[in-house]
Amino acid sequence: MLIPFPSFEALLASYFQDLRVRNWSESTIDRRKHSLGRFIDWLVAHSIDSLAEVSFDMISAYQRSLFHQGNLRTRAPLSFATQASYISAVSHWCQWACLKKFLSFNPSIGIELPKEEKRLPASYLSADEAERLIQLTDVTTPIGIRDRVILEVLYSTAMRRSELLRLTHFDIDRARRLLVIRQGKGHKDRLVPIGVRAMEWLEKYLRDVRPWLAEGNGCKRRKVQPPTTDRLILSNTGGSMLPGALSSLVRSYIVLAGIAKKGSCHMLRHTAATLMLENGADLRSLQTLLGHESLNMTQIYTHITLTRLRQVHDATHPAKPDILPKPDLNPPPV
Repeated sequence: MLIPFPSFEALLASYFQDLRVRNWSESTIDRRKHSLGRFIDWLVAHSIDSLAEVSFDMISAYQRSLFHQGNLRTRAPLSFATQASYISAVSHWCQWACLKKFLSFNPSIGIELPKEEKRLPASYLSADEAERLIQLTDVTTPIGIRDRVILEVLYSTAMRRSELLRLTHFDIDRARRLLVIRQGKGHKDRLVPIGVRAMEWLEKYLRDVRPWLAEGNGCKRRKVQPPTTDRLILSNTGGSMLPGALSSLVRSYIVLAGIAKKGSCHMLRHTAATLMLENGADLRSLQTLLGHESLNMTQIYTHITLTRLRQVHDATHPAKPDILPKPDLNPPPV
């Protein structure tokens, strides 16, 4: 016998609670909320007010709407990976509802996801561009030193934006020159090396700047008592820096450097990975550094390490440049 059917809101609340019990990350749950929110809005717009009314044909129609409508705010087309993530969220929700006896069958069974795209990573910087970007910081000021540390650590360790913002004093292994990334993507801990220069700037920041920021001295408006936090990177007001603020900060330096490439924090991650691979790093080591669960995720960088590929091509391809005769410098008389 089926349990009396709850509303969309009650069903979602129970679903998300189960995900938390199973140790899903809040960021993943937030993405699921967004994905399922769009699905429910589509159902309501089509006069469907219960998950029990959803059929295979309805989910197929919703999938087509994702393709044709795209982003509801900008109307830009959704990438096929994004479309797949929306449908995967619906499928998992329906599967969960079946397991919990809310549904007698899973209407998403048989839904085919879009074919996976083999896309290149986002823009990355050359070594010269990365150095120019980092050198832009005004290290005669406390805020400039903080910004220098942000750029140095992102570039040196190739860590994600969220991983940088979660770092604390306890995550620095000075003896081995390592940083501990706790509960990274997939709730996995890992160790990443940090370069000598980046470590020196980090030590200077911890000694001279972070205590100053923690007291609220970086705030231009009236001084307020900042919240106490053990986070390594602090905002101008002395609290934890927000992800959006960090992206805006890094982006402002990219623009200031005159670099006409899209991206922010993740660009530095791509830059570190690409340049290390071009300089001889092996994929397994790079996989560990980046925290990729699968080597397939790391192999995407092999498509953009063109310097080595060009050298191999020039050395081994049989189609050599034509050997043209030298021009006659003494033309015949007219």
